[in-house]
Amino acid sequence: MSSKRCTLRLLCLIAVLAFAPSAIAQRFITVASTTSTEQSGLFKHLLPVFEKKTGTQVRVVALGTGQTLDLARRGDADVVFVHARSEEVKFVAEGHGVKRQPVMYNDFVLIGPKGDPAKIVGTKDILEALRRVKGTRAPFVSRGDRSGTHIAELDLWKRAQIDIGKEKGPWYRETGQGMGPALNTASSMGAYLLSDRATWLAFKNRGDLAILVEGDKRLFNQYGVILVNPEKHPNVKRADGQAFIDWVISPEGQKTIADYRIAGEQLFFPNADDTGA
Repeated sequence: MSSKRCTLRLLCLIAVLAFAPSAIAQRFITVASTTSTEQSGLFKHLLPVFEKKTGTQVRVVALGTGQTLDLARRGDADVVFVHARSEEVKFVAEGHGVKRQPVMYNDFVLIGPKGDPAKIVGTKDILEALRRVKGTRAPFVSRGDRSGTHIAELDLWKRAQIDIGKEKGPWYRETGQGMGPALNTASSMGAYLLSDRATWLAFKNRGDLAILVEGDKRLFNQYGVILVNPEKHPNVKRADGQAFIDWVISPEGQKTIADYRIAGEQLFFPNADDTGA
């Protein structure tokens, strides 16, 4: 073998050995979260700040809230970051989570075609708006995926005294997908749907859709963060997972959340200091 080839191989070996320790030593946690935090672009803004500060990489698994909590129940995540308070409280009560911490909020909006066949534009009453949609059998797209948005939608139908499980028909389409695909479906169909405001603001393929109903206090959308219980799931990275939670609810983390904007509009509003949220 020529000395030139030997030298080349030696340099390659040195390079591999030089990079191996850093690759092995790379700390990471898995955060199971909702599609809204991912598709709104929040994590692309938030996580680099945390990673630079701590050296811990955050790997996000974005699913609907129900699927996210199921993933965590199997011990396949270190932290959950979701938006369905009743399900979060249940998750902790079952022993799968250590403690629920409020993080931030925004709101839901009812999106629909600008032609507005159900004549709901301008109303501040989301329940009356849903009654009109159902009454006119105007196309409505539902996430249908046990996400926080889907849970909120079902609760609103119930409050409107509509048993959507029994009364839905061809006009009501369940996609079983995330917020982005659901918005795409509604755009192609000219349909109504419930969306979190952040994903709507980040959504580009709006077509003929617009916000038709907003501002009802029943459209409030709270997010919480929970460390998966390491006593139940020993593989959970307790220290690094808790460090992420502590940072997200710290003044620096809360300011970083508040600073995220699209076209000058703030998408999420930090409220970690509101213990009742």
